[in-house]
Amino acid sequence: MDLPKLTTQETANLNAATGLVAGLGQAMAQEAAGIYQQTAYQLNALNTLTVSKIRADQEERYAAIQAGRLMKRAELESMNYTMAGNTILRNMEKANATARARAAANGIAFGEGSAAGVQVANVRAAARDVGVADFNALMARVLGFEDASAMLTNSEIQAQITRVTAGMQAGQYEQAAQAARVTTGLLAGATLGTSISKFAQTFKVT
Repeated sequence: MDLPKLTTQETANLNAATGLVAGLGQAMAQEAAGIYQQTAYQLNALNTLTVSKIRADQEERYAAIQAGRLMKRAELESMNYTMAGNTILRNMEKANATARARAAANGIAFGEGSAAGVQVANVRAAARDVGVADFNALMARVLGFEDASAMLTNSEIQAQITRVTAGMQAGQYEQAAQAARVTTGLLAGATLGTSISKFAQTFKVT
């Protein structure tokens, strides 16, 4: 049995309907591509912020550990200077005790004459050396604190720069996501509009 043949207009109508469906499919594909691009950019923005936060936190944590080590090292150095000062005092006491013992053994009054002079000289030298040791101990603490503070400050600045830079980059990704969504939306609208216009121009009710 032969199928009825379509008229020229019916064939045109069929082609117009097929073109409309194809145009609708293309517009939906463009819209889906825009959503995909938008999502990809937004994920990049989120990943950038997340990674930067982890990096900044790690930088601050590492700096805190290093600063603590500097402070500990400075404290140990200060203790060494203090111990050196104590050793100086003990040596002075031994030296003066030796001087007094020799004076007594020789029948000399250890609080007078050359014996007293030796002891006074020992005390003065010890006082000078202990003063230097105390100053060094103080400077060790001060310099250690300054170094640790500078390290923490620099770390905070660097972490802030990392966060700000990441925020700017994430903002660029967000702008790109919005632009992709708008652009593909306009393109999909134009595609659909063109398809509808062609369909309207071609399709006629017979």
